[in-house]
Amino acid sequence: MSDFAFYFKMGWEHIISRDALDHQLFILALACVYTIKDIRRVLILVTAFTIGHSLTLALSVYDIIRFSSKWVEFLIPCTIFITALNNIFQVDREGKSAKINYYLALCFGLIHGMGFANAVRIMLASDQTIGWGLFGFNIGLEAGQIFVVSIILIIGILFLNFLKVKRRDWIFFLSAGVFALAVKMAVERIPF
Repeated sequence: MSDFAFYFKMGWEHIISRDALDHQLFILALACVYTIKDIRRVLILVTAFTIGHSLTLALSVYDIIRFSSKWVEFLIPCTIFITALNNIFQVDREGKSAKINYYLALCFGLIHGMGFANAVRIMLASDQTIGWGLFGFNIGLEAGQIFVVSIILIIGILFLNFLKVKRRDWIFFLSAGVFALAVKMAVERIPF
């Protein structure tokens, strides 16, 4: 059980730590098009991201795939600004951006998983209970994402319901901010 707790904590910190800004921005871009009424849909979205992330992590640990960390670190902010840009272009189309976000979460989860795979590959590969470690990590990752999504939705309640910010403006403002930060991160990480 201590292995599970160790890897759970690692998965949790992968989303919650100060160094996880890229993941937090991606979750913000995915979740900002939803409201608290959509909690079930958001949980499915978060799980889609975890599935993509977990698949790549498992393939990497078993040394089936390997990618240059420079390219992965560049592609991660690209996934973020593409998701934010999608929100901006779909802001007037109620629900359309939300449907596309399921595919973005799953596919881009694959890329985000590669970012952590290089760091955790050796640790998990040398572990006798690799399945238990991956499971613990993924449960921690999922819990961290649910925590971040909960904060986003609660802040959304404050702005949308109490401060009466229009939903369109809320989505546009958050997506534009995420887009700008992600473009800056991508430019700083250009691999050539």
